[in-house]
Amino acid sequence: MKKIWKIHILLLLLPGSALVAQMPWNAVGPAGGDARSFAAVPGNPSHLYLGTTNSWLYESTDRGNSWRRLAKLGASDDLILDHIVVDEASSSTIYVAAWTVTNPDGGLWISHDSGKSWTESVGMHGQSIRAFAQSPSNPRTLIAGTLEGVFRSRNAGATWQQISPPASQEIHEIESLAIDPVDPNIVYAGTWHLPWKTTDGGENWHNIKQGIIEDSDVFSIIIDSLQTSVVYASACSGIYKSENGAELFKKIPGIPSAARRTRVLKQDPLNHDVVYAGTTEGLYKSVDAGKTFAPMTRPDTIVNDVFVDPIDSNRVLLATDRGGVLSSDDGAATFVAANNGFSGRKVEALLVDNANPAHLFAGVLNDKNYGGAFVSSNGGSSWEQIADGLGGRDVYTLAQSPDGVVLAGTNNGIFMLAEGTTAGPGLGWAPLDTSPKPRVVSAVPTPKRKGKIPPAKGLARRSAVHKVAFSKANSHSRVSHKPVVHKPSVPKNVAEQPAVLSPPGTPDSRVYALDLSGDAWFAATAAGILTSRDRGATWQGGPVLGSKEYISGTVHGALIVAARRDGLALSSDAGRTWDSIGPPSAVSLIHRVAFTPNGTLWLAAHEGIYLSHDEGKTWRTIDRFPMSNVDDVYYDAQMQRVLVSSRDRDWVFVIDPAALSWTWSRTGYRVFLVRAAAGRMVAASLYDGVLLAPRPEIARAGAQAASNP
Repeated sequence: MKKIWKIHILLLLLPGSALVAQMPWNAVGPAGGDARSFAAVPGNPSHLYLGTTNSWLYESTDRGNSWRRLAKLGASDDLILDHIVVDEASSSTIYVAAWTVTNPDGGLWISHDSGKSWTESVGMHGQSIRAFAQSPSNPRTLIAGTLEGVFRSRNAGATWQQISPPASQEIHEIESLAIDPVDPNIVYAGTWHLPWKTTDGGENWHNIKQGIIEDSDVFSIIIDSLQTSVVYASACSGIYKSENGAELFKKIPGIPSAARRTRVLKQDPLNHDVVYAGTTEGLYKSVDAGKTFAPMTRPDTIVNDVFVDPIDSNRVLLATDRGGVLSSDDGAATFVAANNGFSGRKVEALLVDNANPAHLFAGVLNDKNYGGAFVSSNGGSSWEQIADGLGGRDVYTLAQSPDGVVLAGTNNGIFMLAEGTTAGPGLGWAPLDTSPKPRVVSAVPTPKRKGKIPPAKGLARRSAVHKVAFSKANSHSRVSHKPVVHKPSVPKNVAEQPAVLSPPGTPDSRVYALDLSGDAWFAATAAGILTSRDRGATWQGGPVLGSKEYISGTVHGALIVAARRDGLALSSDAGRTWDSIGPPSAVSLIHRVAFTPNGTLWLAAHEGIYLSHDEGKTWRTIDRFPMSNVDDVYYDAQMQRVLVSSRDRDWVFVIDPAALSWTWSRTGYRVFLVRAAAGRMVAASLYDGVLLAPRPEIARAGAQAASNP
C-alpha cells in the first residue's frame, strides 16, 4: 500500500514571519563544472582551496583528489572566486577576492579560523576585484586590483587606500597584479589596455608597454623569484617576456598564437625554466624559460588557473571551465578528472525512472562535451556521463514513456537513449527526425466533439467574469466561500483566425518540454508544437495559433495543453487540432503547466500557482500561497502530490491537490525543479548540480507541517 502523507494545520503564516532554519540539502553531482582558482596552505601543499563561479569555496586535504564544500561567501549565487590567498604568516587566515559578471560588484572575504567563519572587508565592499596579491616579503601588505584601480592594505586587510591615481584615465580595470618578491613598493598592474609599474608604492606609475601590441588585455603577470628582473606577461595578443624589469618585452613566437587568450601563467617553483600557460585553448608548457611552448591538453580545455605542487612539481592541477579540476602526476603529460565532491553544474532536467526510482537522469547546460546528460543508478550518490551522440548539446528536458523509452530535448533537437538499456557505461543517444510533413492545423476545433468549445460564442464566454470561492476563516489549505474574480485573457479575434498550413518543423530547434505519457508523444519547441503517434518515428506539427515558441506542455490521455509565455493552447484530439484558452487575467508570464490524474490543470506563473478544473474556462488560486514567480509545477504519482519550486528561492513546496494544503522545506540552494525518488526529494539546482534532501527530510510548513503516520 502506498504511503500517503497526512497534512495537519499547525499555524498561519503571518506577514513578516521568518522561515525556520533547516538542514541544507546535499549537493551530490554530477561532478565537474566551472573551477576558477587554487591556493595551498604554505608548507602543506596537500591542503588546498578551490574557488568557483557560484560563491562556493571548496577544500581538499588529499592533494586535490577529492573536495568538500567549505563555505558560501556573500548572499548571492554568482560570485566568481578568482583569487585565494592563504596568509604566509598565519595559515588559518584566508583571503578570497571576488567579482560578478552581471554588474560591477564583488568584494573581499576574510577568515581567521581556516574557513569556519568569514567577514567581508568593509573597505572592499562592492568592489569588483579582478586581481589580488600578498607581498612575499611583508605578508601584512595586500594589493587588490579592481575596475576602479589599484588598492593597498598595510594592515592585513583591515583598511584600504587607493594607490593608483583616482582620476586616471589609464590605470583602471585591473586584470592582473604582481608584487616584487623583495621590495613590496614595486608593483606591476595589468589592465584591459596594457600594463603599468610603480617602484615607490604607488606615488608614481609609468607605462611598461614597450614591445607589447597596443590595446592588449594583460591577464597575468609573474616575476621570477630568483631573478626578479625576469617578468612574464600574458595578454590577448600572446605571451611576452622581459629580462629588464618589464621595461622592454619581447613577444614569444609560436604557441600560443595571438588568437589564444592566456588567462594564467605559472612558474614551476622547483625548476624555473618550466613555465605553464593556461589558455582558452588548452594548457601549454615551456621547458626552456619561455622560448617555446608546447600543447599539453586538448584545445577545448579552458584553463583558468594552474597549481604546481612546490614539493613534487610533477603534480599539476588545472582549474577549468566545464571540466572542473584536472590533475596530473607526470608533469602535465596526462590529465584525469579530480572532481570527487565538486559540482558546479547548472541542471535543468531531472528524470526519475518509472520502474526504478533509484535510477535518475540529469540534463545539464553550458558544459558542451563535459556535459549533456548523466545517469545515476544509486539515487544520485554517484553519476556517469552519457553524452555520446549529443555532440555537446545542452539538455533542457528529459522524459520517459510508460514502457521505458527515454528522450532528451536539447538546444538542437530531440534524442532517444539507446533502446533496451537503462544504465551503465557505453550508453548513447540517437537523434530523432522531427521534421513533420506539412499539414493543416485548425485554429477552431470541431464543435461536435464532447468538451469542445463552440467557435465564436464559446470563446467569447471564456472572456466573461468567473467567480471562484475561497475560505477566509480556514487556513491556507482550505477552499472558502469568498468570491474571487479571475478573467481568462483570450485573443479577441481567435475565431476569425484562418486555418494555417503548418510548414515542416526545424529538426535543430530548441526543445523546452517533452511528455510521453499520453495518446501521443508531445514536444514543446522553439519551432512550435510537435506530436508523434508512432513512438517518435515520425512527427507532426509546427506553429500553432500563429505562434512558434512553446515552452511547456502537459498530456492527459488525448488532452494536451501547451504553454507559451503569454498564452495557452488546448487540443482534445492528441494534437490534431488546437484551440486557444485564456490564462488568468492576472498572469503576465507563464512558466509551466501540468495535469493531475483527475484532469485538473495546474499553471506556474510569475504571479504564483493557479489551477483549473474545466480546461481553462475558470481558474483558482491557492489561498495565501506564499510564493510568487513559480518556475516549475509537477505532479508526482508516487507521492500523489504536486511539487512546486522557483529559481528565485531555495524553497520547495509539496501540495496536496485535493485539500490544497502544503508543506515546505528549504534546500539551501536556488533550484529549478524538484522531484521525488526512492522516498527522498531530489532537486535540480541553478548552479550546484543535483541536490538530495537530508535523510530523514526536515520539512517545516509555512502554514502547516507534515507528520508521518
